[in-house]
Amino acid sequence: MQQTHQNFSPQKQGRGGRISSPRLRETIQQSEDFAGLEEGVGRYDLMLLVKRAGKSAGFSSRMIELLDYYMAFTNDFDWEEGATPIVYKSLTSTAMDLGVTERQIRKIEKQLFEVGAITWNDSGNHKRYGQRDPETKRLLYAFGVDLTPLAYLKAELQAKLHEKQLYDEAWKETKRQISWYRRQIQALLSEMIALEEEGRGEFDAELLNFNAEYEAIALRIRAGLELKTLREWLGKHKALHDSVLSHLSGASEDQKIQKRVDNESSEPQITSKSSPKEDSNDPHYKYTNQGSFNKLNTRSSSRNGFQESSSRVSVDETDVSEREEGSVEPKRIEQSSEAPKHPAIQAGLEQITSKQLLNAASERLRDHIPMRKGPMSMDDIVEAAYTLRSDLHISQKSWGRACHHLTRYGAAVCVLLLDQGTIREENRVMKPAAYFNAMINRALSGDLHLQKSVMGLLKREEEQIDPANVNGAEYVDKKATML
Repeated sequence: MQQTHQNFSPQKQGRGGRISSPRLRETIQQSEDFAGLEEGVGRYDLMLLVKRAGKSAGFSSRMIELLDYYMAFTNDFDWEEGATPIVYKSLTSTAMDLGVTERQIRKIEKQLFEVGAITWNDSGNHKRYGQRDPETKRLLYAFGVDLTPLAYLKAELQAKLHEKQLYDEAWKETKRQISWYRRQIQALLSEMIALEEEGRGEFDAELLNFNAEYEAIALRIRAGLELKTLREWLGKHKALHDSVLSHLSGASEDQKIQKRVDNESSEPQITSKSSPKEDSNDPHYKYTNQGSFNKLNTRSSSRNGFQESSSRVSVDETDVSEREEGSVEPKRIEQSSEAPKHPAIQAGLEQITSKQLLNAASERLRDHIPMRKGPMSMDDIVEAAYTLRSDLHISQKSWGRACHHLTRYGAAVCVLLLDQGTIREENRVMKPAAYFNAMINRALSGDLHLQKSVMGLLKREEEQIDPANVNGAEYVDKKATML
């Protein structure tokens, strides 16, 4: 008996057909369950989220362009409950309007489908057509691209946008830090050139090396750079800045002493009992372009281009001995009643004790106070303030200017108050460097009252003390016992 076998192999999908998939069925179900946009949310609010999230949400510029084109063929009532935002513009017309081919339109639509922005409501022959009511303009029927899935992306787009904003802020902040370090490096290299021209140093070889290193990292920062690359550049800028600054501060001891001798000889009428060698070891002397500061010595240096002060400073004969014994209080400034008061006196600096400064200091400044054997001195607080200076973006020039007009101790008090101003909740200081320079200017005009500011800060600290905070009280007491 002859048997016949029939071939039941599946037929190939015809041209223009669409293969079903779980994802396609899911989007079609979303379209059927669509209950309209939330109140207060429009279709172009969704479009704006897509544009702002951009690549972070998987949308390329071509995808956004096509989606925006399709959005223009829908109305607000198409996004209400009981309606469906379907675009039945033909592929050929869409391709001609956008200046591409039909194949490219299909490719972009597939990409939009993969990110969950569209689906299709196909006709039997996969042609795109539809009709609207002539009066109400509502869809009577339509076959084409269905934009309903875009409404379900709203929460995801908002999350992607938030991540993008955080990334952008980190990118911009890193760029700002690189720009700041570049300005500092350029200023330090200019200082090295000036010192060599004045015959106060030999930096030929070092300048060549530092310039070569700087040129290698002084590349233009473009928006397309990744945050990871920017952070690598920032690390290189920090390392070069530290190297140049360390080289400048590591000048020979003989050059420092010679500079001190030149300053002393230019002002024969003022004498100081502190030895040049001792002050040259002070880290805050070698970082400022001023004469020596003996406690609250307020004399002006003619080498710095400032006019000599008319006030005469009387230094106690026991200054050196008391420093050796660990005296913590700055010396009083004795001045003729006929002469104008020095800015440090007008600011009330001589009335401030080191214990008051310690209690008024923030935890950040206390962490910089060196832990040494024996009693702590005002110089320790100055050293802590100088170390904290760089964190507050106070330039070396501003620090030197403050030391010149208010002495090192006055400059340290200004840093202490500025540091507290950057962490307070109300009226927080947003530009520390500008605020610091403003304090110096107020001191010159006689409007700076450091003693009152410190007392007010201590009073606020007392009002905010929590009796249950035993650890904090023990920490302050422990520091105070070192005085």
